[in-house]
Amino acid sequence: MAAVEGVRSPAPAWRGGFGRLWTAAVVSRFGDALRGAALPLLAASLTDRPLLIASVTACGYLPWIVFGLLGGAVADRVDQRRAMWTVDAVRGLLVAAFAVVVALGHASIALLIALAFVLTTLQTLFDNASTALLPALVDREALGSANARLMTGQQIAGGLIGAPVVPLLLAAGAAVPFTADAGTFLVAAALVASLRTVAPERGPKPAGSTLRREIAEGLRTLWRDRALRGLCAATALCNIGMGALIATLVVLVTGWLDAGTTGYAAATTAYTVGGLAGGVVNRQVTARLGPMRAVLLAGLVQIGALVVMGGVRSLTAMAAALAVFGFMGMVWNVNTTTLMQQRTPADLLGRVSSAFRTLAVAGAPVGALLGGAVATAWGLNTPALLTAAFFVLSVLALIPARKPDVPVVAPHGDTTTAHVTR
Repeated sequence: MAAVEGVRSPAPAWRGGFGRLWTAAVVSRFGDALRGAALPLLAASLTDRPLLIASVTACGYLPWIVFGLLGGAVADRVDQRRAMWTVDAVRGLLVAAFAVVVALGHASIALLIALAFVLTTLQTLFDNASTALLPALVDREALGSANARLMTGQQIAGGLIGAPVVPLLLAAGAAVPFTADAGTFLVAAALVASLRTVAPERGPKPAGSTLRREIAEGLRTLWRDRALRGLCAATALCNIGMGALIATLVVLVTGWLDAGTTGYAAATTAYTVGGLAGGVVNRQVTARLGPMRAVLLAGLVQIGALVVMGGVRSLTAMAAALAVFGFMGMVWNVNTTTLMQQRTPADLLGRVSSAFRTLAVAGAPVGALLGGAVATAWGLNTPALLTAAFFVLSVLALIPARKPDVPVVAPHGDTTTAHVTR
């Protein structure tokens, strides 16, 4: 049925598979946080060349640009549950083997780069399959609440629990965080494998159908839906700005504000807490405004928060702005994902999701380089103002998308009565 503006979406039932998927996502995100914090530290212990250290992080973006569309096409061809647990099992074994190498003292920068590249390449299939699987586990009307609970749980596991645990694990040995990460992959794989879902019915492939043609079909579907096209363009513009902000946030806080590492920790914690609050109240915000207006409001408020970050030289103001920024960022992410799931036929969701993600992620490394150049040329606070400018462009891209010209789709891909967001 069509999504109805102004009606509160029901909460998803924990039974029926959603609870296990939520647990798997949270456990896996905890492991990601351990690995994400430990890899740069390990890289820094192996070399003092900034370019090589940054290359490890860059490999977290590159596979999405190279393989993201392919991952979505494969996700629409296979059993998504099986693809997810298989990918997690393989990633668990790879990270376990890497932990053994680290324990034996044979780690190298080349191996770190290869590991980061392979893990993210596998993630392109996992994430697109996960996005496509969720509508099979919860009622379509509950997708907004389900996405909010998933993202909030992952934020807690990764932001509040995972990162602070890393120093304790590293104290026990350089290989320990990676051993724990391997365990989380295997636990998540077992949880997903235990799900009992009915694979969506897929019609026979047309004669001559190839992965290339199927990828093109996903891109066309994304382009033809005004709402999704606007959301994708807006998210891509935001991510260019986010790349600039994330790459320079540490120097903004420790350099421009002269707040030191303690101030940086306080600022990032404020962002995490804001994101958690956004996940908790997103259901009420969306019920009052509707998903598209909620995304538009999120963008407008984030512009103001970014101006404060780049214009007010105060740690208190920075922390408050980051909390608001994180709050509205969660509202943006939840509603964008939900709209994509609601407006895409089930047999195309993997491809549309991959097209959306690939186009959005592509701007982040460009933004990171741009942020560094702007900070060098005009001051450490200017990347935040640059990010605000990109968010202004993203809001402008959203305005035409407020009145979608394509009807919302039913769970099995049939269209429903057209619903226009006003």
